[in-house]
Amino acid sequence: MSAARLRGFVQAMTRLADDAPDEARWLDEGEALLAALVRQDDWLPESCAEAGPGYRQYLLHCDPLERFSVVSFVWGIGARTPVHNHRVSGLVGMLRGEEVSVSMHPTAEGPLREGATDHLRPGQVVRVGAAADDMHWVANALEDRASVSIHVYRGNIGAVERETFDAATGAPRPFISGYSNAAVPNLWDRSQG
Repeated sequence: MSAARLRGFVQAMTRLADDAPDEARWLDEGEALLAALVRQDDWLPESCAEAGPGYRQYLLHCDPLERFSVVSFVWGIGARTPVHNHRVSGLVGMLRGEEVSVSMHPTAEGPLREGATDHLRPGQVVRVGAAADDMHWVANALEDRASVSIHVYRGNIGAVERETFDAATGAPRPFISGYSNAAVPNLWDRSQG
């Protein structure tokens, strides 16, 4: 594992946050930075890539002012999220494997309606929105191994109050995701690379 690549990404995202860009600029410039990061698969600590029976969200870095957070999302075989929103904008880059995301839309009758289906493959990056009605569910698209995506959010995603939704009724339920790890990778010890 080379901490240098992740450290460089965190430094670049911090400079971007320091510039206090508007949403569009943050997404545009952040997307290019994340695309460069996920093109290489030699930097993610194995402790932040461990699959479980479902999915795990490992914190890789949170800006001290909580302007952005970087997480690895590890999808076990058969893992799928409930329908949920984010409440903050973000970027998702695929590092290993493949995931499928299905957008969901409210209806006047109550049940949520499925929208576009997207497949994310290694090296690809997509955006997620901050609107409460920007909902989707996500799953590991592979049946024989785990998948890993890298997410960057405008805020500390593990502390943001969001909602999951009952697909049959559209009823929301508040949740805070938290993180699967108790310690973050040490990006600043240059004795290890």
